[in-house]
Amino acid sequence: MKAAVYYETGAPDVFKYEDVPDPQLFPQGVLIRVEAVSIEGGDTLNRGGGAMAGRPHIVGYQAAGTILEVGSEVGDLKPGQRVVTVNAFGSHAELRVVAARTAWPVPDGMDIRIAAAIPVPFGTAHECLFEFGRLKAGETVLVQAGASAVGIAAIQLAKQAGATVIATASSEARLAKLTPLGLDHGIDYARADVAQEIMRLTGNKGVDLVVDPVGGATLPSSLASLAYRGRISLVGNAGREPQKVDVSSLMPGNRSLTGVFLGAEIATDRVHDNIQRLIGEVAAGRLSVLIDSTYPLSEAAAAHAYIESRKAVGRVLLIP
Repeated sequence: MKAAVYYETGAPDVFKYEDVPDPQLFPQGVLIRVEAVSIEGGDTLNRGGGAMAGRPHIVGYQAAGTILEVGSEVGDLKPGQRVVTVNAFGSHAELRVVAARTAWPVPDGMDIRIAAAIPVPFGTAHECLFEFGRLKAGETVLVQAGASAVGIAAIQLAKQAGATVIATASSEARLAKLTPLGLDHGIDYARADVAQEIMRLTGNKGVDLVVDPVGGATLPSSLASLAYRGRISLVGNAGREPQKVDVSSLMPGNRSLTGVFLGAEIATDRVHDNIQRLIGEVAAGRLSVLIDSTYPLSEAAAAHAYIESRKAVGRVLLIP
């Protein structure tokens, strides 16, 4: 099979497009022909300096396609079925093998490219808002990096839950694309102090919950934006900076900071079933996936470079 691989981590130009051995099916797994790859934030972080499963390494969490073969112990999926899959690596390829537990059926008629972009960002956003963020109707949410995949999902889910939604992005043009999703107020962090704007918008109260997929230099503004008993769901490290921050401000206001990692619970019944429900919500048109652009799998380097330019609004896909 063909795959976008690298032999060492680094800038996007470490990618090579090569023939590599086909992945080997195991009893609890499924083999799929990949039809769309959603490049996740963790994929770019891994390529930039993460762990490698081998040399060459095939990066990538999330991809959708058609099942070619199922393992001997798989009873609920079958060849010919369309699924979206998640695994620790292996998405940037023509074929992949994943555990059947992390493969979700795609509803008939649903665009496979849309399906490819759902489990990780929508599942993560839901965890940040509800399981760990304890969001209630009437509360106010700040979504940092609102134009990211997690941000786009969080804006919609928070609005559906009856929250007031504020989000940050790097330009007014990017914020404008988020308004139809339920954004109440946008903050261009390139021009405004985020915490000051939050206090202006909330009458100096602050927000009840922050979804922060950036961390690093962004985390202090998340802390400074909190209301009394406010919560932060910190997920990922898109800023690629050390998480060095003074958390002493949490104590006087009885505030909390919680780390969120979808992968730790993705195989549980709770999360597995919730992701299938979210796929159904998108298929029914009650939630939206934004596809910014698509690239051939052979141009993985260009796709990763574009993501890191921070110009995208929504998902960037690779098509084998």
